[in-house]
Amino acid sequence: MTSAFITCAVTGNGDTVKKSDLVPYAPRDIARDCIDAASAGAAVVHIHVRDPITGDPSREVDYYREVVERVRQSDVDVVINLTAGMGGDLTLGPPDQPLPFNEDGTDMAGATERLEHVRQLMPEICTLDCGTMNFGESDYIMTNTPSILVEMARQVKDLGVRPELELFDTGHLTFAKWLYAQGLLDDPVMVQLCMGIPWGAPNDLNTLLAFVNNLPDDWTFSAFSIGRDQLPYVAAAVLTGGNVRVGLEDNLYLRRGQLATNADLVARAVGILEAMNMAVLGPADVRSMLDLTKVA
Repeated sequence: MTSAFITCAVTGNGDTVKKSDLVPYAPRDIARDCIDAASAGAAVVHIHVRDPITGDPSREVDYYREVVERVRQSDVDVVINLTAGMGGDLTLGPPDQPLPFNEDGTDMAGATERLEHVRQLMPEICTLDCGTMNFGESDYIMTNTPSILVEMARQVKDLGVRPELELFDTGHLTFAKWLYAQGLLDDPVMVQLCMGIPWGAPNDLNTLLAFVNNLPDDWTFSAFSIGRDQLPYVAAAVLTGGNVRVGLEDNLYLRRGQLATNADLVARAVGILEAMNMAVLGPADVRSMLDLTKVA
């Protein structure tokens, strides 16, 4: 592989706002970071939204609308990728009394509601998490049942939006292949390998290669890891034939003790790729590669 594209995941939904004042959470600030990341070399921006006052994760369509409109009205071209992962959050009560659910950490929505912002804004890409997983510590479960995912995949296909299949563990790849066999995914298929997230796929190279060696040859993939391993994974991803993801959703630091901006992380990724004699692809290249339709 002699070229790769960079995705910037600009804010996510984790508890990072309190850890770095460089994490954007108001819609105009998220849009600004998307534009800055694109200017630094990102071909794709992966977008979550947050409450503009508290910084808490949100599914509010109007927040997405403001971000997307600001990015589309800018003079910087970039492929827009909206998360559809929100609405599958389940937090149980304590071990001896798991029910009722912890309402503060539970946000469960149906397939149609989870895709409302995608339906209204028509991004080029939206994500589709391909399974359920214990996610980090405590009692939180990332919940995606097969029936919900089948319905989400069907609706995304009908919209003509390209799903980015988020694979957090190797069983998720098996499910992604099954979705394809059911005719629920159009070619070309796009995959994101999400490594190093407790308690999903560890980010060791053996696990990464287990993913890569079992991907269909004609599927396009990116790979990333979190925290201090995000930047080393820029090299790991392309050495295994993939593309790159960086950004403040997954990592807050440029180096030990130095908080990063999204543009900082993208610029560092560009430097790594160029030092490896890799060409950094732009948004037009990604649209051609993935047969994407840009919405003005």
